[in-house]
This record gives sequence, C-alpha cells and structure tokens, in this order.
Amino acid sequence: MLEISNNVSIPDNEIEISAIRAQGAGGQNVNKVSSAIHLRFDLKASSLPEFYKQRLLNLRDKRITKEGVIIIKAQKYRTQEKNREDAFERLREMIKQVTIVQKVRRATKPTRGSQKRRMDDKTRRSKTKVLRGKVFD
Repeated sequence: MLEISNNVSIPDNEIEISAIRAQGAGGQNVNKVSSAIHLRFDLKASSLPEFYKQRLLNLRDKRITKEGVIIIKAQKYRTQEKNREDAFERLREMIKQVTIVQKVRRATKPTRGSQKRRMDDKTRRSKTKVLRGKVFD
C-alpha cells in the first residue's frame, strides 16, 4: 500500500514492478544482477480519485505514456530494495505535485508612490550622466 496522503492511497496490486539490469558502470556485477526497478502504474485503471487522474494526464511529462501509464525506472542505487523505495518515492512525489494548485496571479497597477520613486531615480541618474559630459568654458 502506497500512502499518498491521509485519505488517498494506492493498493499494491495496481502497481506493477519488475527488476531489470541496471545500465552504466558496475563492473562484473552489472551483467549478473537485476538491481534496477521498472515501475508501471496505469492511471486510467487505478483507484485514484478522478481529480488526481485528470491532473496527472494533463501533465506534460515524458514518464506518462499516451495510454496513461506512468513508467518510472529507478537505478540510482546498487541494491534492488533501495531502488524499489526510490521508485515508490518518485511516484508519490509525482502524484503529490499535482495536488498543489497554483494561485491565480492578477495584474495590479503600480502605486503612485512607486511610480514617483521610479521617476525620481531616473531623474537622479540622468543628472549624474549629464555631469559626466564635456565641460565647456
């Protein structure tokens, strides 16, 4: 059972995990031991609330296929157990990320005081530059 929040969790039978051989350096062991984890989670067939599903499907993430399957490959660690925990944590973070709703930004006018300060700064800067010019007798 993967706990997302207090009232949202994913049963283990909805997450498909397979062990594969990791890429990259690792010496002789890399050819013998399947330490990397390949996690597949089908969004459309899951028991997640509809809000989560829609937000995840609207994400522009290369880990989500057109069919709505999240694929995570974890191979950071040398042991299968740590890679499994890493894959679960990455899935949890991905799902938590969509629950955060961005505040809508409304354009506001600058205050009269800030406009005055800006114009005063420009005038002061202009006077400084004029003083740097050539001196005529």
